[in-house]
Amino acid sequence: MPRPIATRPRVAPDKLRQILHASAQVFSEKGYDGASIRDISRASGISLSGLYYYVKSKQEILYLIQIYTFRTILARLERRLASVNDPAEKLRALVQNHLDYFLRHPLEMKVLTHEDEALEGPYRREVADIKRRYYEITLRIFEELRKAGRGRRLNARVSVLSLFGMMNWVPTWYRPQVDPQAGPLAETMAGLFLHGASGTAARSPAHAGILRRSLTMAAQAAR
Repeated sequence: MPRPIATRPRVAPDKLRQILHASAQVFSEKGYDGASIRDISRASGISLSGLYYYVKSKQEILYLIQIYTFRTILARLERRLASVNDPAEKLRALVQNHLDYFLRHPLEMKVLTHEDEALEGPYRREVADIKRRYYEITLRIFEELRKAGRGRRLNARVSVLSLFGMMNWVPTWYRPQVDPQAGPLAETMAGLFLHGASGTAARSPAHAGILRRSLTMAAQAAR
C-alpha cells in the first residue's frame, strides 16, 4: 500500500498544505479529469520539479485531500462526542462538526462531493475505510436515538444517508451573506432531522423556532 506522504520526513507541513489547497482549488474549478499537474504547479507557485519532490502523482494529491479531510473531521467529532451522552445532542454535535468544517473548507468539500469515484486502488480503499467509520458512528447515534424513543421505525441506512445528503448539499445553495453561520445552521438542520425521525409535532417554543428558521432558510435559498 502506498505510504502516506504525511509520514515522509522530507515534507514540510506548510508546504503540503499549500499544495493541497491549491490542488483543491484546481480540482473544484476544472474537475479531477480536466486538471493537470501543470495547473497545480501554477496555482501553488511551486515548479513542476519541486511539486514532484513532494508528491508522486495527481492521484496521490486527490487521495491526500480526501484522507486528510476525513481524518480531521473524524478526530474533531470523536473529541466532541467524548463528553456527550444524550443521543440527540450527539446528533447535533455531529451535524455542527460537519457543517463547521465544510463551510470553512468549501473547496475541499466540493472535491470530496464531486470526485468521489476518481480514486483508484489502495487509495480508494483507504478513503472508503475511513468514510465507513464516519458512517458507522452516525448509524450508532441513530440507533441510540431509536432506543431512547426519539425515532420511528425508519430504515436506519436510508435515514443516515439522507442526513449526509442534506449536509453535503449545503454548499450548492449556501450564501454567507444571508444564511446562518455553522452553529445556527446545524441547530436548524438537526432539528429538522430529529423532528422528522421522531414524528412528533412542534410542542415547544424551541421546536417552533427551529421550524420558523427552517422556513426562512428555504425562502432565502429560493431567491
